[in-house]
Amino acid sequence: MSPSPDTLAPETFAQVRLDTPRLCVRTPDVEDLDDLLSIYAHPDIARYGTHAPWTDLDEARAWLERAESGHTSASALTLVLEDRATQHVIGTCVLFSLHAESRRAEIGYTLHREHWGRGLMHEALTAFIGHAFEAMKLRRIEADIDPANAASRRVLERQGFVHEGRLRERWCVGGQVTDTDLYGLLHHEWRRPDVDA
Repeated sequence: MSPSPDTLAPETFAQVRLDTPRLCVRTPDVEDLDDLLSIYAHPDIARYGTHAPWTDLDEARAWLERAESGHTSASALTLVLEDRATQHVIGTCVLFSLHAESRRAEIGYTLHREHWGRGLMHEALTAFIGHAFEAMKLRRIEADIDPANAASRRVLERQGFVHEGRLRERWCVGGQVTDTDLYGLLHHEWRRPDVDA
């Protein structure tokens, strides 16, 4: 059944599993807490984020509770990236600020520092964006990134996102004020990229 224009289909939030050559992009669970702490405790992850590095499992538990609440209310879709070879969670991706009537959402993503530069986020986002456009029937996905985060910019551009502007002095994290670059991707412009394993 197709969702009405002002709602998002609840089944697109429930127990999602998207398989790629090297990853299982899936709904998070309590078994992932240690891996999540390992990801978000790294200072390189926090450098371009909107929060300080995590220091304990309570932060991972709070993250999981927010993810579950978002799924229940259909207000956010948060998934983890499980490495199929090791069965460890090595990253996350989220659709948030969902606006059902306009069929749009904002995207965020994080990859453990040890896995940068291997094309894993491209692989994950190809599946995740496909789910957003094809199953959730979104029309538009937006992203805002730190202009200094060249790797994130490349990930977005490889998916077809277009730079739409800059907001000056938008974020302040740990006393550091930064601008943000805005990117957008429209469903009718997206072409599922090839994913090489």
